Amino acid sequence: MTVTGLPIRVAALYRFTMLADCEALRRPLALACRAAGVRGTLLLAREGINGTIAGSDASVDHVLAHLRTLPGCDRLDVRESRARTMPFHRLKVRVKREIVTMGRPDIDPVDAGHYVAPEDWNALIDRPDTILIDTRNDFEVAIGSFPGAVDPGTRSFRDFPAWFLAHREELLGHTPQPRVAMFCTGGIRCEKATAFLKTQGLDAVYHLKGGILAYLETVPRDQNRWQGECFVFDQRVAVGHALAPGSYDLCHGCRMPVGADDRASPLYREGVSCPRCHAERSDTQRAAYAERHRQTRLADARGEAHVGAVYATD
Repeated sequence: MTVTGLPIRVAALYRFTMLADCEALRRPLALACRAAGVRGTLLLAREGINGTIAGSDASVDHVLAHLRTLPGCDRLDVRESRARTMPFHRLKVRVKREIVTMGRPDIDPVDAGHYVAPEDWNALIDRPDTILIDTRNDFEVAIGSFPGAVDPGTRSFRDFPAWFLAHREELLGHTPQPRVAMFCTGGIRCEKATAFLKTQGLDAVYHLKGGILAYLETVPRDQNRWQGECFVFDQRVAVGHALAPGSYDLCHGCRMPVGADDRASPLYREGVSCPRCHAERSDTQRAAYAERHRQTRLADARGEAHVGAVYATD
């Protein structure tokens, strides 16, 4: 089930597959995206492709068709939702060392753990021998997670391997060895995290196929264990059950989610700062943010795009 009746189609996608010449693939992909008029970000690396794009139904279909012609991408993992307005300012198609940065070049993400379909997830996490780990960043966990999930408290996915190695004994030291179930927003981080755990000699590792987004879209409300909202890396900020738009805004000073309590704080200024970053920004920075916000509001009133009005050229 998805949110219907909204004009913008949003497709979050990834696929771990070996891509030998990413630069040769990048330019035709960028041209296809621009011809279709989509916006968003697509990352190419030797380990595969990752990103989120948005546009009309026809434009997203056009780009997905192109993506499925790339090596190993015929079974591209795509999670879709709808938005009232375009959630991205511009288009970016880039080549990176990793499509999700763990900083461990020895990891082969194609050799990952066991997929668990959203409809089977509750049964797995209900098992007494299952340890549930949230592989997302601390600010994402703060606005929603599965009850009982271990929060690594990491600021970046790059920190996950060190966190696991430091806490391995307290997590797994007892016998028999427990099952480890991991999840993230769209499935990419938890899939790569299971590949890392396999290099550490674990095999009973599982990850939520399609991530939280697939779970919120698929699992009926009366069976939904998720608590809170799910942060997404675009202008929607967060989504809830059935991928309905959430209640969070984005602080344009620190790019962190802002909830009702934050907005009620005297330190919150729309488009400028929130309680989290107010003390970390100078008066000069806040003045610049305020002017940017003012210009954005004026552009919106004219029906124009202030940010990302012109695509970068290659």
